[in-house]
Amino acid sequence: MKLVYGPHPIFKEKSQNVSKITTEIIDLSKCLEALLYSEGAVGVAAPMVGVLNRVISYDLQENDNKNPVKMINPEIIWTNDEKQTFEEGSICFPGVTLKIERPKQIKVKYLDIESNERELEAEGWLSTVIQHEIDYLDGKTIFDHLSPMKQKMAYKKTRKFQKEMNF
Repeated sequence: MKLVYGPHPIFKEKSQNVSKITTEIIDLSKCLEALLYSEGAVGVAAPMVGVLNRVISYDLQENDNKNPVKMINPEIIWTNDEKQTFEEGSICFPGVTLKIERPKQIKVKYLDIESNERELEAEGWLSTVIQHEIDYLDGKTIFDHLSPMKQKMAYKKTRKFQKEMNF
């Protein structure tokens, strides 16, 4: 599977829930995990490889330890009112990082790769990473958190970078 670079229409589409974890979904999750490491990312979502299924993989790789997590049908079921801001970038929009404000804490429910229902409370950087990837599943990117003028400038910057790097 190849990485899709933005701007691309797929990033405005909502991903479909996975009704059954099939070998295709398992293969997709393995592909996302491999992409995560090959691109040096901390999170990836299925639309980033052109697939509109609600599947993400992340790994903060703290202390250089690999601990990948795969989430099927992740859904944020709670957020707190306290906000935090981090610099966010995306392997699909290279050359751009943006300060994005998001809830500091979330609770997300999802299925693991064995079809077990799970819930996770996340805060700090992990909370941001999960929200960033779920945005992709909901047809949003980091650009959707910006004013129209800032969006235009950021898109221009990523296109220029892609042109220079021959993407």
